[in-house]
Amino acid sequence: MVWFKRNKEGITTSTKEKRETPEGLWQKCSNCKTIFAADDLKNNAYVCNRCNHHERIGSEEYFQIIFDEGKYKELDAKLESGDPLKFEDTKKYSDRIKATQKSTGLKDAVRTAKGKLDGEDFVIAAMDFSFIGGSMGSVMGEKIARAIDEAIKSKCPFMIISKSGGARMMEAGLSLMQMAKVSGKLGQLAEAKLPYISLLTDPTTGGVTASFAMLGDINIAEPDALIGFAGPRVVKETIGRDLPDGFQRSEFVLEHGFLDYIVERTQLKDTLALSLKLFRS
Repeated sequence: MVWFKRNKEGITTSTKEKRETPEGLWQKCSNCKTIFAADDLKNNAYVCNRCNHHERIGSEEYFQIIFDEGKYKELDAKLESGDPLKFEDTKKYSDRIKATQKSTGLKDAVRTAKGKLDGEDFVIAAMDFSFIGGSMGSVMGEKIARAIDEAIKSKCPFMIISKSGGARMMEAGLSLMQMAKVSGKLGQLAEAKLPYISLLTDPTTGGVTASFAMLGDINIAEPDALIGFAGPRVVKETIGRDLPDGFQRSEFVLEHGFLDYIVERTQLKDTLALSLKLFRS
């Protein structure tokens, strides 16, 4: 039985009449593949409401989520890496920096900003994984150190949002020195009796985890974030044993005492505001 019959043959839609879906109008959950309107995903803090997967986001998105009305002043926005070692692998380090700056619109792997949270001054350093894997170089250390100075000057809390593959090996020892530099600055913040909150997101690994990411007065993480020093594959090959389910994920790290709590991104701002009130009380 024929349900539909074309009365005229050769009916087609011209290319000019076809309507293309505007780029960026839809986004797909990278976990369950559910398709969302981009605005819906943004309004839910880039968290899938089907599987609760937290998409990786950058510093700008975190600033918009955390700061009151999304308003903030960026600190040291023009600071960028040099090439002190004249490093070259598959390409020159200086060329890699320029290409990454052009493709991402960022100057380096961390942005620092000052704004208001629940009406109170707040300074944040947020990493961008899109910039050479959020790697820790001299600029990251310097910008975080200066942001801590700003927090001390303003007598306000400080927060680092970590999302990093670890040290930037193109800067060798200069990169590793940032672990001690930032840790020392956090000591000054503690002496000023100002709180430091560390938020670990997916992924937080290497030298960042081995230093300032785990030094918070409160260490928190997003759900199912990869947190560790070496990656699971390297650990497995080193010890020659299968790893437990969920190894190095937020829930595993919390269970073993390295985190204070896990926070849903949709609840992040309210949870931070409450935590900081406890410090002031």
